[in-house]
Amino acid sequence: MASLTKWRLLIFCYSFLFIDTAMSSQEIMEKLTVGFTKALEECKKELNLGGHIMQDFVNYWREEYELLNRDLGCAIMCMASKHDLITDDLKLHHGKAHEFAKTHGADDDLAKQLVTMIHDCENNQPESSDDCMRALEISKCFRKKIHDMKWAPSMETVLEEIMADI
Repeated sequence: MASLTKWRLLIFCYSFLFIDTAMSSQEIMEKLTVGFTKALEECKKELNLGGHIMQDFVNYWREEYELLNRDLGCAIMCMASKHDLITDDLKLHHGKAHEFAKTHGADDDLAKQLVTMIHDCENNQPESSDDCMRALEISKCFRKKIHDMKWAPSMETVLEEIMADI
């Protein structure tokens, strides 16, 4: 009987730790999203993107929302470039992406995991003459991986933080 109680306690503790980690990862994803979108206004002007692009960003983390807009891929590439997260050949710069994640609250392990996710998505996309569409597809893959991990941030919270910064 005492052995069964110990197992239940152990399972409860592990469950609590997993839930706490998932919540922490979700909060970090919120910080990363807010930090990443700080370059959005500059990219909107630079790429001459209309207001329609905001709809895609507002709904980005909503799993049921289809990301189809090529301009979103262009904006994501532009923002990644503004944050110095991509190389000249438009590939993820692992070291700088790792540091960006750590700057926004990720520990070393989580930063490595996020970089690996993006890298895997990048490697699973065929080379394309349309860099914007390729960026969009990589972004969709990353969003799916984040949802699979249950780390997707609440867009309401992200929007509140973005509006507070304005």
